[in-house]
Amino acid sequence: MEFNQHHVFSINSPEEFHEKALQIFQYQYRENKVYHEFCHYLKIQHETVRQLKDIPFLPIQFFKSKKVIIEHAIPEVVFTSSGTTGATTSNHFVSDLSIYDKSFQIAFELFYGPVSEYCILALLPSYLEREGSSLIYMANTMISQSKHPNSGFYLNNLNELTATLRRLVANNEKVLLLGVSFALLDLAERVDFKLSNVIVMETGGMKGRRREMVRNELHAILKKAFGVPTIHSEYGMTELLSQAYAKREGIFHCPPWMSILIRDTEDPLTYQKMGKTGGINIIDLANVNSCSFIATQDLGKMVSQNAFEVLGRFDHADIRGCNLMVI
Repeated sequence: MEFNQHHVFSINSPEEFHEKALQIFQYQYRENKVYHEFCHYLKIQHETVRQLKDIPFLPIQFFKSKKVIIEHAIPEVVFTSSGTTGATTSNHFVSDLSIYDKSFQIAFELFYGPVSEYCILALLPSYLEREGSSLIYMANTMISQSKHPNSGFYLNNLNELTATLRRLVANNEKVLLLGVSFALLDLAERVDFKLSNVIVMETGGMKGRRREMVRNELHAILKKAFGVPTIHSEYGMTELLSQAYAKREGIFHCPPWMSILIRDTEDPLTYQKMGKTGGINIIDLANVNSCSFIATQDLGKMVSQNAFEVLGRFDHADIRGCNLMVI
């Protein structure tokens, strides 16, 4: 049975999200063998699922050991997590890249406006050094769409990047500097001018290159070095096809087809109240052909109905992905 996955991008109310999420749950319960077996193990009867909190969330570790995809779907690409040396990496089997394209393009425009208005400077050395990164795919597509002659990737050529930034700032052009945390810190030690018209966006991750630090400490260092009032953040991961964005103070907002629930750390089938810390469960309706309901290894809390904060990782979790620092 086919499901019109592109309909999720027309959601514009909580009621529509709720209805579509329940429809996708029923679809994935029937068509995703791994998810169906997981629900069966929990003794979940699909006809009893009538609200979001009734939906079972698949532990993200399943993407390391199972092929999480709709039955009979043929993967167009397999995105892989970075992992640490010798660690088992996650595999996200994506059967339709056009869904991912639409998801990150519409979401970025919702938060920041058309990509074509920006010069995109991607400082993502650890991701460029391997294959299968969904972040590199996204950045590469955005670079192409920006059509700015200076848009591009920067591996370790920080001198060239610094010169380009100086020229763009002098010309008062709109710039998005998208970088992994350790590389932004490397750049911060070289820049001696203010990035007044630059959006500095970190994707998290020290990748063993620098000591881990909490987000507030990282942002304080970068704000001072770059002379910007705020550092933006992107929250995404290999297992998702959508991203949340934080424009200030590490408070993330989701696009209309993505939502967060905070589970109790001791009882994963119960949920925390607003402002209470717990495990982050993600509903990503763009994941219609894999699994839209994922229990991550991240810790966080809801700060309002549509906003959340990421606070760290469970102690036993791998440090990987493009999303956060540990506490």
